Amino acid sequence: MIQSKLSKAFLLSMVIIIMLPLNAKDKPTDLVNVATEIPTIHLDIKYATTDNFTGKKVYPVAKCYLRRSVVEKLKKVQEELLVMGLSLKIWDGYRPLSVQEIFWNLVPDERYVANPKKGSRHNRGAAVDLTIVYADSGKELLMPTAFDDFTEKAHADYMDLPAEAINNRKLLSDLMTKYRMFQLPTEWWHFDDADWQQYEILNISYADLD
Repeated sequence: MIQSKLSKAFLLSMVIIIMLPLNAKDKPTDLVNVATEIPTIHLDIKYATTDNFTGKKVYPVAKCYLRRSVVEKLKKVQEELLVMGLSLKIWDGYRPLSVQEIFWNLVPDERYVANPKKGSRHNRGAAVDLTIVYADSGKELLMPTAFDDFTEKAHADYMDLPAEAINNRKLLSDLMTKYRMFQLPTEWWHFDDADWQQYEILNISYADLD
């Protein structure tokens, strides 16, 4: 009888151990608050303001969420930049599918806005729009264009630019690529996680996050 009880207890403990990773708090697929995970990062969430191509505030709060695995990559980029006295500044991260539909109605051009029928990598929490700033002042480094510039100047291979802008763009691209975040050809500021396909499209509102 004692042996039987011990065997059952052992089996129960094994089941708990096996289940722990599934119930673990910190799963790589979780959407997490970037500012909480990387306190030194700068945020300027454009779609929480009217300073964007829609001219409207489409996010209720100025927060950024991304998949935990993506945030871990950004932490490494941020660490390298801080040594140089620089920092990342994020303009956009996770984007609910409902917002993607708004954008598509305004700019139905897949070079710049993903068709909501297919979903954006932003909708998966696996894409981020960002630039580089001075860590102390928050002043942006010179880049080819402002955010959400739908012209050829924003293309990653556009070269008719000041050398400083080209060098700064390259610094950003090189660091992000080093950690398997790849630049969108038509937007120098947009980077996709190499593993974006493993994440599902989401339509979780900001009110339901945190």
